[in-house]
Amino acid sequence: MIQEADARYLNRAIARQQADATPIEPLFERDDVTRALSHMLALPYHRPQTIAPGVVLSFLDAGHVLGSAIVVLDIDDGGTTRRLVFTGDLGRRGAPILRDPELPEGAEILLCETTYGDRTHPDVAALDDELAAVVRRTCQRGGKVIIPSFALERAQQLIFSLKKLRQRGLVPNVPVFVDSPLTVDITQVFRLHPECYDSDARAVLEGGDSPFAFDGLHYTASIEDSMAIDRSEQPCIVISASGMCEAGRILHHLKAGVEDARNTIAIVGFQAQHTLGRRLVERRPKVRIFGVERTLAAEVAVLNGFSAHADQPALLEFVEATRARGPLRHVALVHGEPRAQDVFRQLLESRSFPSIVVPEPGETLIV
Repeated sequence: MIQEADARYLNRAIARQQADATPIEPLFERDDVTRALSHMLALPYHRPQTIAPGVVLSFLDAGHVLGSAIVVLDIDDGGTTRRLVFTGDLGRRGAPILRDPELPEGAEILLCETTYGDRTHPDVAALDDELAAVVRRTCQRGGKVIIPSFALERAQQLIFSLKKLRQRGLVPNVPVFVDSPLTVDITQVFRLHPECYDSDARAVLEGGDSPFAFDGLHYTASIEDSMAIDRSEQPCIVISASGMCEAGRILHHLKAGVEDARNTIAIVGFQAQHTLGRRLVERRPKVRIFGVERTLAAEVAVLNGFSAHADQPALLEFVEATRARGPLRHVALVHGEPRAQDVFRQLLESRSFPSIVVPEPGETLIV
């Protein structure tokens, strides 16, 4: 497990007085994960499931990551059925590989995420060109492109994009390393579920090819292979977890490459406050990795278009479409930083949505 491995590495560094930190213990261990999984039940999209007296659950495809779901709850309220919908993480329309988010019918109450409630993503069509430009200029100066990536969805999207760029001759034929055991395992799961693909990804598969394989692509599993990537002086592309640079093998690649001006750190997802990923996005001159301050000399390229979250226009389109399909009376904005929530709230108010709230942590809403 990532937490256990990182704790062992950091504690060894502390013992050797190579890190300025307090010894740590992982928040949970393998046995805790096993116990948690024993309480889980897989449920397909669109199949109603009674989860409590008078409460029926069903899932819609959220289009965010493989298996992501919009939660629909039909609740018996004194003989009247009321429908509550929670977007969860809502995906982008037209994004590669996965299908677009579905739209709920008959929602009275909507809990809506607001991760990007205050901004607009670049056009999906421009994603590959942005990535190609980063790869070309980094390889021209003899550097490595280091990409912190979430193991689920973002890594597979990057692999598919790089495959298309290689086929079009838009990037040099340098090695591409997917250095994350979890990403390797999840990519295998993607291969098992083509029914979740959009038409473009299915066309690749039906042509006898795989969206997740091409010459020069290497999936690494062992620690020795991972360390060899950092020892090499040759240009390459490294995709590694975790996406916010808080754990996993990406920390080792950043440790090895952050002080080399030839390299590029390509940020392809949302970076929460107080994470290493956010500090890289802010281009702070010094960043702490494994308890040691290091100079940020590498280029930082922020490719927001690769985010799997809907941006402000897409969120607005979803909420408007939900209102058009049912008696939407209450909207609660969740899962966003305060500014994003406030901007999106004002936008909804300007469009005459009734009862818009931004609940505080622990607050109970009675509607």
